[in-house]
Amino acid sequence: MKLFKKSSSQAVVHDGSRELDHGEIMVIITALMLAMFLAALDQTIVSTALPKIARELNGLSEYSWVATSYLLTSAIATPIYGKISDMFGRKKIFMASITLFLVGSALCGLSQNMGQLILFRGIQGLGGGGIFSLALAIVGDIVPPSKRGRYQGYFGAVFGVSSVAGPLLGGLITDHLSWRWIFYINLPIGILALAAISARLHLPVRKTDHQVDYAGALLLAATAGSLLLTLVWGGTKYAWGSHTIVGLMIGFVVALAAFLARETKAAEPIIPLRLFKNGIFRVSTILSLLSGMVMFGAILFLPQYQQLVRGESATASGLLMTPLVFGLLAASITSGRLISKLGRYRMFPIVGTLGVILGFFLFSHISMTTSHFILSLWMIVLGLGIGSFMQVMTLATQNAVKREDLGSATSVVVFARTIGSSLGAAIFGAILTARLNYHLKGIDASGVQVNANNLSSSIGQAGKSHPEVVHTILQAFSLSFRDVFLYAIPFAIAAFIASLFLKDAKLRGGKDEAHTMSPAVE
Repeated sequence: MKLFKKSSSQAVVHDGSRELDHGEIMVIITALMLAMFLAALDQTIVSTALPKIARELNGLSEYSWVATSYLLTSAIATPIYGKISDMFGRKKIFMASITLFLVGSALCGLSQNMGQLILFRGIQGLGGGGIFSLALAIVGDIVPPSKRGRYQGYFGAVFGVSSVAGPLLGGLITDHLSWRWIFYINLPIGILALAAISARLHLPVRKTDHQVDYAGALLLAATAGSLLLTLVWGGTKYAWGSHTIVGLMIGFVVALAAFLARETKAAEPIIPLRLFKNGIFRVSTILSLLSGMVMFGAILFLPQYQQLVRGESATASGLLMTPLVFGLLAASITSGRLISKLGRYRMFPIVGTLGVILGFFLFSHISMTTSHFILSLWMIVLGLGIGSFMQVMTLATQNAVKREDLGSATSVVVFARTIGSSLGAAIFGAILTARLNYHLKGIDASGVQVNANNLSSSIGQAGKSHPEVVHTILQAFSLSFRDVFLYAIPFAIAAFIASLFLKDAKLRGGKDEAHTMSPAVE
């Protein structure tokens, strides 16, 4: 197979002496995209399968941990992988992360109880966190910044498509095969990616002594873990004012302070704080956080609207997201190519965030009777906006930092997007719940007290004796969904304002980076 064939006279090595041609790059890029697609897909693919998994494994009380354990470990691992790959070489660390992800996937499929599944999802997440950051860092290793936009646009498309496709594929596989296959399906694709990386990717490494910042890694894990649990549990499992959430918030502040103090003293910190002196890195991190919020807000609630208000199945609601995926794909690939052609990137976050503002404004007018055609047009606008800038932050960051910091800087930007996604889910979820309870206030159908937490069961109960009440309930949900997008507009405006501060630096060519590479390869 061409994918694995390796020329003895011209191995795929980026050592600064020559640039790889497009065909060589695409072999590696394809393998990287396969791995990243799997890791991103597993953030959402379990959502539609969870009810059946919980029933079969008798674990309804631990339901949410199946998703949370993956999110926690992948987010915590992301910046750690970036630093370790800078220290010891990208290829072997990346291959280790893929292997760990595949081992976790196989174990998840073999799980016999909910405790095992939660543990194995955590192992899967440890691998997934490395795949996220290192795939993008490897692009930085093999492609000069002046040509990087063309290829990173593909990764923006992969991330967006996987976020939408996850629930759809999860439902299809669970309905027609078994929920275990949502994990087993990773194995052949992951092995293919692993084999291609092993055969075709050869990266230079720096042979120097290193001091691993173990204390910094533990403090970072405590910081990220307490923050993510606060966002995941707050307002759902526990009230925001509960002892658990307040304790987690205090733990986050203390762990963050200790982490920052440690990183100022460590010989080789997990996250070099000097990176934040770089204005482009600083703005890119903020933009990445905000982009995670607005993208997740759109993707999370559109299927809910389709299912609850329009009565669509989980599969149909996923298919109805196709226009958003189309817009995201088109904009991500096109903007990447234009960035490489023009050698400038600043305009794309500005235009993209304006597109998101327009998209949110359009969706703030949604109603029960909005036609599928109109919804499709609005989704295309939103997809075009998101796709225009979601990959730019990584490109700008990699262009602005030294090669020895490339892995760390890339992982921080990816980590910020993950935190933004969790933050967006928490904030917009809280808004939806609050607005639902407001619009449902006073509705009482034959003794069924309706609120945001029992909406689905309330619709079923009310429909049996008071069908006319169902319309009122669905109308309340439609109004609440409209409110979510209305309140999301300020966050999109914040992203637009942040994009104005992103400096437009000239994209470097391959020769500009050659001096940072060493002849040793892995």
